[in-house]
Amino acid sequence: MSGIIVVGVDGSGTAKKAAESARDLAVATGASLHVVSAFDSDRTEVFGSGSDRWIVSDADGAEQVAKTVAEALAGSVAVTYSAARGKPAEALINEAERLGARMIVVGNRRMRGIGRVLGSVANSVAHNATCDVYIANTYDAD
Repeated sequence: MSGIIVVGVDGSGTAKKAAESARDLAVATGASLHVVSAFDSDRTEVFGSGSDRWIVSDADGAEQVAKTVAEALAGSVAVTYSAARGKPAEALINEAERLGARMIVVGNRRMRGIGRVLGSVANSVAHNATCDVYIANTYDAD
């Protein structure tokens, strides 16, 4: 298969399990892996003490989540990471299109019960992605 596999993460156990499934698929198919964490707003806060200033934004937090997961998965496969603006499903789809990805991997969290009625990232990605979608079984995570 080769190409790029995109996986979305948010710091949860279910996302971690989906990312591990994505890594295993990448290894098995010779693909590279791109880890994405979405952020929905541009909140930025500036903290300071004396002449020192720190700028903290939602994008920074999302990028740190993606980086942490990417570093944990690296070794057996080439892994990159990024933060993407938008609601999770929209951000994953846009990032996959930007990269020309072959596949998006998502967990099946919230695909049962009330979450299924209200919608889920996996459901939205499966219905709107322009590439293949793999839905990893993550029910026993967390």
